[in-house]
Amino acid sequence: MTLPNSEEEPNGENSRARVAERLRDIRRRKGLTIQEVATRSGLAISTVSKIERNLMAPTYDRFSRLAEGLGVDVSELFAAQGEQFAPGEFSLARVGDHSFHQTENYIYEMLFPHLRGKAMIPMLGTLKPFEQMRFDRLVSHDGEEFFFVLKGRVIVQLEGKDPVILETGESIYFDSRRGHLYASAGDSDARILCVCTKM
Repeated sequence: MTLPNSEEEPNGENSRARVAERLRDIRRRKGLTIQEVATRSGLAISTVSKIERNLMAPTYDRFSRLAEGLGVDVSELFAAQGEQFAPGEFSLARVGDHSFHQTENYIYEMLFPHLRGKAMIPMLGTLKPFEQMRFDRLVSHDGEEFFFVLKGRVIVQLEGKDPVILETGESIYFDSRRGHLYASAGDSDARILCVCTKM
């Protein structure tokens, strides 16, 4: 059994800087150039460079692809120290035991960031109202995704489908390879529990 410790305060700028620093440290430790990470992850060199210099906060699909390009577990981008999750084991998360990551549109609270080799990536999410969000594209990534609305109303847009509104207590499960985005459908933030399978 493991008990995680929360290592980050809920400050978007600090959390983004920590992810940038970890990305740079892992890349250098592995002896990779920014161009090599970009090629391996399928991201533009400018995107990798901006994330590493703390000029851009990576979205879920981008930090997943970065981890793949670096050959590390996603959790290593959010927690400097960790341990391998082993069959038959379990881990507890107490209130505040998470790694905080804020992007332009979302606030992610990564649960169990210290566990390496998880089959799922559990997160709590805070979603801004749709009118306050800025999207340049729908997000897509390998795996499957589930989320449950804890508070508020959420609008879900899936590529090729009509938008869906979910109320508190409702949920959705979908193939994450389909382009998607979600936001609060109300005037205030919404809260969700989201679980993604690994790529």
